[in-house]
Amino acid sequence: MRRIATLYLLVVACLFAVPAAAEEVVPFAGGWRPGTVVVKTGERRLYYVLDAARALRYPVGVGRSGKQWSGTTRIVRRALSPAWSPPAEVKRDNPRLPDLIPGGAPNNPMGAAALVLAAGEYAIHGTNRPESVGGFVSYGCIRMHNRDIVRLYSRVRIGTPVIVLP
Repeated sequence: MRRIATLYLLVVACLFAVPAAAEEVVPFAGGWRPGTVVVKTGERRLYYVLDAARALRYPVGVGRSGKQWSGTTRIVRRALSPAWSPPAEVKRDNPRLPDLIPGGAPNNPMGAAALVLAAGEYAIHGTNRPESVGGFVSYGCIRMHNRDIVRLYSRVRIGTPVIVLP
């Protein structure tokens, strides 16, 4: 029960701590089914398709040079306040990182929620560094403002298709 109360407070804090929502409804055509997530890496934007003509648009941080990827995948796991274990490549570059950072810890880079993508190597997640959203900043994950990832988390389910474009 305490964990549920903590997660509830985290979600409420995320919804009210950010001054303005970055989410906006925009014209969007591409032939994708409603509910599909489309990431346009070059734009540093994520789109949640509403219908044949509109999508919700969010700013995102994407992979830095040499860490970008593209393709089609699916959401395989959802987590609120996720713990984080640095992948081997990140640990190699930053050997002082702990093997596990608990969910909710101020130094946890996953933020308020995570949508883990197939193969588990990448995720769409919140961030404890909101200034990084909009840049080429990650090892391949898609970073969102905590308020935005909480909103997206409420809309998507396991199996939701994710299209990552250059």
